[in-house]
Amino acid sequence: MRAAVLLGTGGPEMLEVRDDVPVPSPGPRDVLVRVAACGMNNTDINTRVGWYSRSVTSATSSQGFAEADPTDSAWGRGGLSFPRIQGADIAGVVVAAGEGADSGLMGRRVLIDPWLRDRDRPADRDLTGYLGSERDGGYAEYCTVPQENVYPVSVGLTDIELASFACSWSTAEHMLQRVDLQSGETIAVPGASGGVGSALVQLAKRRGARVVAVAGESKRAAVSGLGADAVVNRGSRDVVAAAAEANGGSFDVVADVVGGGSFGGWLEALCRGGRYVTSGAIAGPIVDLDLRTLYLKDLQLHGATVYAPQVFADLVGYIERGEVRPVVGGTFPLEEIHVAQEAFADKRHVGSLVIVLKPAASRDRSPD
Repeated sequence: MRAAVLLGTGGPEMLEVRDDVPVPSPGPRDVLVRVAACGMNNTDINTRVGWYSRSVTSATSSQGFAEADPTDSAWGRGGLSFPRIQGADIAGVVVAAGEGADSGLMGRRVLIDPWLRDRDRPADRDLTGYLGSERDGGYAEYCTVPQENVYPVSVGLTDIELASFACSWSTAEHMLQRVDLQSGETIAVPGASGGVGSALVQLAKRRGARVVAVAGESKRAAVSGLGADAVVNRGSRDVVAAAAEANGGSFDVVADVVGGGSFGGWLEALCRGGRYVTSGAIAGPIVDLDLRTLYLKDLQLHGATVYAPQVFADLVGYIERGEVRPVVGGTFPLEEIHVAQEAFADKRHVGSLVIVLKPAASRDRSPD
């Protein structure tokens, strides 16, 4: 089968497209999925370049980090086994079932929850793996997954649209569940034009919150079209102050995947008892924290990575009821995965980029 194979930690040259990779066989209680499309996310690039390593302190990059320690460069701060097929955002069809797996899944169109839970201790998050990291993922024509991770879907969306949901949207939903965002509350979304950010905007509006989004000026109209009540130019002299002004005051919640130098400002922009949640740090993972701001304002800080299965089940429900809509910023064939990752790093798109494993009617490879 065709697959994009990661040979080690480093730059784009470590990712090789092959056409001679054996089709995997499903093990007990696993199923084989024919992958139609697979979305791209930050975890793919961060894992390839070794950004999760404690020795890396700079912003994310599409190139490798010489200082990355291969023993702690995976998302869970452990090592990664190579070769590895990445790709967590799978949309496809179940074509085979392993021993003990539900044969009723055969032929079903499915989405895949990317978090791999221990079957004996599924609630133990320390035993959780990630599709495309601890197990081969969806940048291939076929992929095996535990049947527990398979969610049949019956909606009128294309495979490309479905492939934009799994990682970005489940991350965003988890973030909002962590802070228990309520109707009528105000939320700031730095980095609102990316996969997670654009999902945060829609999911927060679904909850009835007032959303102030931050995005580049060229993306203002697109982000506003997602439902944001106000969109602040990322290039503003003081983006946090501009966001607070647009909101008419402080925020109940900040949902941040940017990090970097604005971290302290966003904490100051929270109301007393406000909640800050993060699931990324594309502008840099090392930040300054004034503990006085934290305790004098009674703030809550939340990280959001490994979620309970119900988060993904909730997301699938939103999709099937038409409560959210996909945002696809561009598509690429598997053979152009290097070009796709360059485009992802350039961040000129709004929403998600998707790798297509079967012919598609349209392939916009130059998103604005």
